[in-house]
Amino acid sequence: MLKFTPILLAVLYGLAMYRFSMWRTAKELNAKSTELADAGLRALCDQMAAALGINRIKVHLYEIEPVNGLAAPDGRIFITRGFYDKYRQGQVTGEEMASVIAHELGHVALGHARRRMIDFSGQNAMRTAIAMVISRFVPFVGPMIANGLMSLLAARLSRSDEYEADAYASALMIKAGIGVEPQKSLFTKLEKLTGARGASPAWLMSHPKSEDRIAAIDANADKWVNS
Repeated sequence: MLKFTPILLAVLYGLAMYRFSMWRTAKELNAKSTELADAGLRALCDQMAAALGINRIKVHLYEIEPVNGLAAPDGRIFITRGFYDKYRQGQVTGEEMASVIAHELGHVALGHARRRMIDFSGQNAMRTAIAMVISRFVPFVGPMIANGLMSLLAARLSRSDEYEADAYASALMIKAGIGVEPQKSLFTKLEKLTGARGASPAWLMSHPKSEDRIAAIDANADKWVNS
């Protein structure tokens, strides 16, 4: 029993840290966000809400500069001020912004935040176990190898979530009569909008490459429209 104690402690630590992270994130979002009141984006959200059979889609404006959208663990959807400013400046269309909102709705609907809590605690346990085993054969480098392996696993899980959220967004955009072209066109702009240069190989990135995401969107759209 004692030999499993470090793994159990790692799981408990992971859960405690995730809960603390959720609390801290919610506190910051509450302090730095307000409901988005843009009439054009609200009309597009109403289209998507009708397609989902719900009364409305509530979106919040998060007052930070990086270009991003996010789904909070409590199910709220956020667009950053930096992203909204790109829209106001004409660098991003309303339909492209709608595709971001649809993508974040996908993360909520598919339970990715809850699943990441389980993944996070499980990865801590696996990291501890791997480090213990490797350290028996290669002293001192076990934790480093374990961290590297878990980083690769976490990136792969995150990329899987992104593809799933993309597919959800595509289906919603098609059903709402907006289509997937805005979703694809936004991906062609992302590198410029975010200032990223795509230097990391795809298997080390938490998000798939834009061209791979566009190809997946095309494949899904062809399958759904022609079926």
